[in-house]
Amino acid sequence: MDWPLAQFVLEIDGGETFLSEDGARSGLILLTTMLLSFLFIRTSARLMRSPKVPWWPGSIETEGGLHVHHLVFGIVLMLISGFVLALQPASPGGEIMAGLFGIGAGLTLDEFALWLHLEDVYWSEEGRRSVDAVVIAVLLGGLVLVGFLPVSTDETIPTILLTVLINLTISGIAIFKGKVVMGVVGVLVPIVGLIGSIRIAKPNSPWARRFYKEGSRKLAKSQARAARHTRRYQRFQNQVAGAPTTLKPPPKVDG
Repeated sequence: MDWPLAQFVLEIDGGETFLSEDGARSGLILLTTMLLSFLFIRTSARLMRSPKVPWWPGSIETEGGLHVHHLVFGIVLMLISGFVLALQPASPGGEIMAGLFGIGAGLTLDEFALWLHLEDVYWSEEGRRSVDAVVIAVLLGGLVLVGFLPVSTDETIPTILLTVLINLTISGIAIFKGKVVMGVVGVLVPIVGLIGSIRIAKPNSPWARRFYKEGSRKLAKSQARAARHTRRYQRFQNQVAGAPTTLKPPPKVDG
């Protein structure tokens, strides 16, 4: 049967709706629930941290003092719903499983820094890498959902291969310059990768270390631009993920 969600979107050529296919509906639901679950669990963690909200439930710990990260619940949800999705259930079962998978993905991506560092860095500077992971996941998921493809399926195979090769090269240059998000998005939207590839590199990127000499004008420009960008982006990260805990240096010991 037709699921009601498809009736709330605009019609396109041919009388079909933008989300008339089960896959498109499931993709939108997965992307939405992933973002909502990330925002919910991150807000919950910030409320746990705040002394002004003592009534908010704390984290889950076993009797032995083991902290059960919400990453665990996210992985379990993804495993179960992913297996059921592989069986291609009919609507609305597919949409429900996609929603559960999205919730699991949001819980898991919120602790992306734990995957990377294999230690609990949730409230440290490294812990804010989780925000970067969610931004990239949402951007790529959204672009795929609305049909952004770097090539046309009407082209010949050699043309497609050449286009993909050029696109990957441009995106690779952007990543090499430290523009990771622009490089990743550029895989699907070539103009974004092109902009990242021609702009000045970040000062700590492989490109800058290879081509920007110490004391050069390009390096100075790169450092100044990176400082401005870092301040803006850290304000965004603080709004979403909360400010990291500042660790005080150990006291000096005489002798």
